[in-house]
Amino acid sequence: MTASAEELLEVARRAAAQVVEPLIDARFTTELAVETKTSATDLVTAMDRWIEATLVDVLTSERPDDGIVGEEGANVASRSGVEWVIDPIDGTTNFVRDLPGYSISIAARAEGEELAALVVDPIRNEWFEATLGGGAFCNGQRLSVSAPSRLAQAIVATGFSYQPEVRAEQAALLTAVLPEVADIRRFGGAALDCCAVAAGRVDAYYERELKDWDIAAGALIVREAGGITVDLRADNGPFVAASPEVVDALLTILGRSR
Repeated sequence: MTASAEELLEVARRAAAQVVEPLIDARFTTELAVETKTSATDLVTAMDRWIEATLVDVLTSERPDDGIVGEEGANVASRSGVEWVIDPIDGTTNFVRDLPGYSISIAARAEGEELAALVVDPIRNEWFEATLGGGAFCNGQRLSVSAPSRLAQAIVATGFSYQPEVRAEQAALLTAVLPEVADIRRFGGAALDCCAVAAGRVDAYYERELKDWDIAAGALIVREAGGITVDLRADNGPFVAASPEVVDALLTILGRSR
């Protein structure tokens, strides 16, 4: 079942519309049914699982031949060539603690290339979206990355692993990055970190130990806003999203290159 990128984005919008309000309402309940996964800080809630199941129901109803990969275990093989990559709540710790910075992330890709992307920030009611070659937008307003003249002027976002030994390595690297940039921000959700780059709110973002569902949607939104993404995860490196003006300088400090 073929479809244009815009048609795929419309499907993502309809799926997200089914779960945004319940996610907002869940902030006011004390019965979140929190569990841990890979470590004591890697959290999952009943709401994560309900959102993923609901998104899967909508996507399979509208596009039954598409594949689906979800953070909470959804795994459907594609017969159409299109695969959906979903993170029901990116930033679950923020959600559990009633902090901003969590989102719903949905991307559609084919042959390894993202075609459509949607990241919804329920707290700020911001819908970030992009289609391949069609630009990136937030609530209908076109997005464009920032243009700092040098890395020393850049606000850089980052995040940390759930595993203590990796966090220690990341902390050591941060001591090299911090003196070379204007400041560091840690928001707690990779999808919205990417959207912050796309919107020019921060100038770059880097993080290790990310999964496809963390960044599939956000990466396309960054690129369609004029930014650059560099995925070094296969070499145990970070995923980087940045303004073109600072990406190479940041990679140098991180000990990497494009």
